[in-house]
Amino acid sequence: MELLINIGRGILGIVLLLGIAYLFSSNKKAISWKLVIYGMVLQLVLALMILKVPFMSTIFDWLAKMFERTLSFSSKGAEFLFAGLVTEVDTFGYIFAFQVLPTIIFFSALSSVLYYFGILQKVVKSLAWVMTKTMGISGVESLATAANVFIGQTEAPLLIKPYLSNMTRSEIMCLMTGGMATIAGGVFAAYVGYLGGDDPVMRVYFAKHLLTASILSAPAAIVAAKILVPETDSKSIDQQLKMENSENLNLLDAIATGSTDGLKLAVNVGVMLLVFTALVAFVNQIIAKFLGGWTGLNEWVVTFTNGSFQQFDFTFILGMLFAPIAWILGTPADDLLTIGQLLGKKTVINEFVAYADLGTLKTSGVPIDPKSVLIATYALCGFSNFASIGIQIGGISALAPSQRKNLTELGLKALVGGTLACFLTAAIAGMLYTVA
Repeated sequence: MELLINIGRGILGIVLLLGIAYLFSSNKKAISWKLVIYGMVLQLVLALMILKVPFMSTIFDWLAKMFERTLSFSSKGAEFLFAGLVTEVDTFGYIFAFQVLPTIIFFSALSSVLYYFGILQKVVKSLAWVMTKTMGISGVESLATAANVFIGQTEAPLLIKPYLSNMTRSEIMCLMTGGMATIAGGVFAAYVGYLGGDDPVMRVYFAKHLLTASILSAPAAIVAAKILVPETDSKSIDQQLKMENSENLNLLDAIATGSTDGLKLAVNVGVMLLVFTALVAFVNQIIAKFLGGWTGLNEWVVTFTNGSFQQFDFTFILGMLFAPIAWILGTPADDLLTIGQLLGKKTVINEFVAYADLGTLKTSGVPIDPKSVLIATYALCGFSNFASIGIQIGGISALAPSQRKNLTELGLKALVGGTLACFLTAAIAGMLYTVA
């Protein structure tokens, strides 16, 4: 009975999320429901194959172990530079500064090397081919969406740079939504560090699920984008899969470029976490002291949450706002506010802060259901936050200035689409969690 309830709840969540996309659609009559059905079936089939089919699950377990092994290689470089500087090696600060940030740099360099040798392009083309043939979208859209699984939301458009200027409004929406719904290789390594810490077994576990989440969110992003902004120019659909080659002069140039880009990203991540963590603490204190203190809401929150939240603040407000979404995704009742505030932080601030908080929750001793952790892992796995709107407008318009109008007009819709795509993936993960 519990199994049927969980599956039914997952299906209800998927229907409600698709309904939200339909509500915000710019042209409801033009929606291709065939594409939507095929996209959702593809997502569900991929999820079943990766998580439940022994042969495919074993392959992804192997990939996760290889990834964890690669993480250990990056730690060698970190140990060479930082060994002896810090003694509290079990603290989050140590893990983040001396394990997470170096992996971002290393994986950025590794991705650049794989791209230089054409390996990354072959993997991207394979995933793009599957989406093109099953969903009937253009080759440009599928390539960009597939590339976003492995590289960043501003790097993926470089693969289709010659085609950006002639892309339709619907194709631009798909490009932006794909960037919002997936993550890049460098931050992928960071998230594994947040959640797995220095435990090799947990690193493998979260590496597998983060990789699965990013792959599953690719077709989900297309579905969300094509509901929100359907394609009306069928003549524009060209299913050829052509992409740009690496611009690096040689292998050393690829390593240097990737390392430099990784350093910029690592510094950016560190600065964002520092600033946003401080800002959240500041806003929390202001709300709790003046509004919560004067109205007695602080005491009510403690009673209402059985001590899970200590005051009425910004974090609690986010939890309340996103708790219904957490329920839709299949989160156990006791963790709705906890997961809700993580979903809120991911959308309003960014996923770095949300994953850092999730990692802290796992090690803080606060009771949290493993299913809740898994659902949050999937739901947070994307760049869908307000800052990404500006990043995409600036990055893509620099490559195709003629598309700036579409980019600025579609920014908020792309944020909605990317968020819905991540949530669709989390709903499926929650639905399959109890399936034997």
